[in-house]
Amino acid sequence: MSKVSSIAETQDNAGISISGQGMDRVVEKRIPRGRLVGYAVAALMALVFVAWLIGMLMSGRSLSVNAQRVIVSPVSTGTFEDFIPLRGRLVPRSTVYLDAIEGGRVEQVLVEDGASVKAGDLIAVLSNTNLQLEVLGREAAVQEQLNNMRTIELQLQQNRLSHKKNLVEIDYQVIRLNRSIARQKELAADNLVPQSTVDELEDELTYYENQREITLESQASDARLQEQQLRQLRDSNQQLMTSLEFARKNLDDLNMRAPVDGVLSGFNIEMGQSIERGGRIGQIDDPDRYKLSVDIDEYYLGRVDLKQVGVASLGNREFRVEVSKIYPQVNNGQFTVDMTFDDEPADARRGQTLQLELTLGDNSDAILIPNGTFYQETGGNWIFVVSQDGGEAVRRNVRLGRRNVDVIEVLDGLQPGERVITSPYTSYTGMDRLTLD
Repeated sequence: MSKVSSIAETQDNAGISISGQGMDRVVEKRIPRGRLVGYAVAALMALVFVAWLIGMLMSGRSLSVNAQRVIVSPVSTGTFEDFIPLRGRLVPRSTVYLDAIEGGRVEQVLVEDGASVKAGDLIAVLSNTNLQLEVLGREAAVQEQLNNMRTIELQLQQNRLSHKKNLVEIDYQVIRLNRSIARQKELAADNLVPQSTVDELEDELTYYENQREITLESQASDARLQEQQLRQLRDSNQQLMTSLEFARKNLDDLNMRAPVDGVLSGFNIEMGQSIERGGRIGQIDDPDRYKLSVDIDEYYLGRVDLKQVGVASLGNREFRVEVSKIYPQVNNGQFTVDMTFDDEPADARRGQTLQLELTLGDNSDAILIPNGTFYQETGGNWIFVVSQDGGEAVRRNVRLGRRNVDVIEVLDGLQPGERVITSPYTSYTGMDRLTLD
């Protein structure tokens, strides 16, 4: 055996390939013993966790809570007063907004913001060159149309006179020829003139009679045509006059006047300022009549109706108010209502804030619990009831009814004498049982 053959056999026995055939063999990987132990520990911990979870599910989810961190309130009986406390802002009962009918440049400001104005008072003057030129152009068009109408009317009158003159001449010739024919017929009967003379006169008479008919028809046709032209011009002129009046009104609207009596507010325009057409320049408020604008939590949207009554406080006085309008749109969790006074306070000022209570229903005897922040997490569907010894609290399904600022009406699930947790449930909404340490 050669030396080369011996080396090849040795390498083959060691599992090392020196040829392409050896590269197809699968090398078995061995897992270290330490890693196997880690896997076993992890599996054991998973089994322990599953067993704990099953135990929790069987026994109920529980949590230890410091008793000093919760508020425990009693379940009692009493009179439920169905009202909600609110804050209302005094605003004018009626407001007229001032918008620029025509845009322009502010030339004069005649009153100041906060001034009392009367209907028709001039408050500002604007200028608009384009509008002024438009009015001048329409005035010129109207004047031109009036001139055309006068020309047509003059032509019509002249045509009438011309036709009348022609008819007078034709009638004269007809009369003359009738007389001549009568004389010539007498002479022809005595053979003093030939019959041809009579025939010629009769032919001439026929000509003038036909001419008269043609003149009358021409007169009537010309009159109809010119009357139609005149009527069209009058219609066109009326349209131009309407357009001119509209333009003049727009021009007059540059003189801005107060539409109603009241107090001017939000009026902050300045000399030289450009105002767009339709731009808001201020408003006029009724200074003597006010209402309350009140924002209410959307929770009460279905319980607030028109004509519901409330009591508003101003100083040490109380005023009866009534819901007069409901705005159903909800913004930031609130909707708005208007409330009017039976007898408005004489010293009311715009923007003042008043405290008020809105009555939603009649007072009634009920089982009550204090109103608390727990309601935000439970929605009134469940609550933690504290055991008699105070050592734990168990979750219980309940049915709660009406709320006011102080108490909540209990419809089902609680009895007087029991105690419940009314503080926030944020940290244990998923628990079934609380251990109170």
